Amino acid sequence: MPAAAKYDITIDAPRAMRKLLEKHLDLARFAPRDDVTDDQFDFLVTAAPQQVRDLAATDGYFSPIVRTDVRTAAEGKRAVTVYVEPGPRTIVSSVDLSFEGPVRTEEPARETAARFAFSLRTGDPFTQAGWSDAKDAALKALQARRYLGAKIVRSQARIDPHTRQAALTVAFASGPTFTLGPLDVSGVQRYPGRIVTNVNPLGVGEIYDVERIAELQRQLQNTPYYASVAIDVGSDTAKPNETPIHVKVSEYPYNSVRGGVGYATDTGAHVQGSYTYLDTFGAAWPLSVQGRLDQIQQYGQVQLSMPPGQRGWVNSALASYTNTQVSGTRIYSARAGLQRARTAQFIDYAYSLQYYADRLDQNASGPTTSHALVPQWSWTRRNVDDPLFPRKGNLVHVETGFAVKGIATDQTFVRGYARGEQYVPLFKRDLFLVRAELGGVFTSGSSSGIPASLLFRAGGSNSVRGYGFQSIGNNVDGSVLPTKYLVTATAEYQHWFTHDWGAAAFYDIGTATDTWGERVFYPGAGIGVRWRSPVGPINVDLAYGMRNHSVRPYLTLGIAF
Repeated sequence: MPAAAKYDITIDAPRAMRKLLEKHLDLARFAPRDDVTDDQFDFLVTAAPQQVRDLAATDGYFSPIVRTDVRTAAEGKRAVTVYVEPGPRTIVSSVDLSFEGPVRTEEPARETAARFAFSLRTGDPFTQAGWSDAKDAALKALQARRYLGAKIVRSQARIDPHTRQAALTVAFASGPTFTLGPLDVSGVQRYPGRIVTNVNPLGVGEIYDVERIAELQRQLQNTPYYASVAIDVGSDTAKPNETPIHVKVSEYPYNSVRGGVGYATDTGAHVQGSYTYLDTFGAAWPLSVQGRLDQIQQYGQVQLSMPPGQRGWVNSALASYTNTQVSGTRIYSARAGLQRARTAQFIDYAYSLQYYADRLDQNASGPTTSHALVPQWSWTRRNVDDPLFPRKGNLVHVETGFAVKGIATDQTFVRGYARGEQYVPLFKRDLFLVRAELGGVFTSGSSSGIPASLLFRAGGSNSVRGYGFQSIGNNVDGSVLPTKYLVTATAEYQHWFTHDWGAAAFYDIGTATDTWGERVFYPGAGIGVRWRSPVGPINVDLAYGMRNHSVRPYLTLGIAF
């Protein structure tokens, strides 16, 4: 058996070039192995200069100077040094994009989008990866709407190694406009196929749009029935009209049990679990039972829903019970009612009729009870570039309801609540976030006859940092009682050092009061760390409450609503 040629390798090159060669150069890749023979070693050394030139060319360096130096130590182990002087980098001298087909007259905006998506510009360094990525991005932008069958018919990168310039030429053919046909659904076994039809937002004959296809996928995955959804749209340019939409679903089993444990600064350690049965009455009615226990709250809910109806509306009945003890106050809240809700791509709607029965225990006096039958409406809009890690756009949630004394209600009132977040990108790595919430319960009397769970308190990680969870309200003998009015606001500046890690500085302010004329605002400020984790944004904050002179840490999973 031939003896092994053991060797160490050093690559003397600029950092970016060194990383490229350490990853792809055969001489570097085989160095850790102990089965390289002397003949193989000699071949790797001989081939190295040409391999270096080929690899350097992919990064825009077409005239590198390469030297290899092999030395043998006393114990027989070799040391190889590869010296690389990349030389000047090749620069893009011109970009010529041309378009053929109906796109030029039918929808010039698609051509504009494709030109904008082509990421290489005159004066940019030329790399093979950048060239490929630019072509792919431009083609995807052209195919994103109408022209699903678009393709690249010609492309050329003319490299002049003497002048170190790259002239780029790409010709695109849009092909015909595609329109959508009916759904072709497969994988349906346990649950009725009409569920897919009812949540389908697409209309036969509408113009193909990749965002609309993504909306169909989100609508299906928002239902409790499907573990995965794969959608394929026919792209035969000979048959562009009413092209078929192939939907393949993988269904969840009838029964599922889930559970978990966790920790949040506001509520401490918690354990939660749920059970779901998706075929109640043999008619695909989901029945869910869920509960959560943490250090300040115990919560349980039962909900029975119907399958989605036309346009994806879901009718359900629910009942819940919550026991919350925080800031010297204990609230027992029972709730039951009916709800009609719809979740769309950007907007959610919900209409409900809920009956509340609450009991409030406090230090100053004995327990009080309150009841209300409340018709309610809520609306949520999500207009952000990324639903999990938003950088641009806004989120808005609004809800309102009312109750009339004598109709299963102790006191007449109107309730409103609104919350919004605005994301503003600054420079390449910075982000400015503004958040605000407003709440009000309007009644001619005091708040004593209104269910405590419909009133407001402030303070905590998603409210005013620097103060305890729900510690801002009407303080009576050490009990912080919920109030009729709420206002909070946040301004936060984030700087991202890498894609996944960033830092933040923030200022919060807010109040919760029964009498607006006697309001007292509570400001807080602090710094934090931001991490784009695989499960969502993780926020670690340290905040100072200026009114109470308190310092509090916060750990939260900061998923936007």
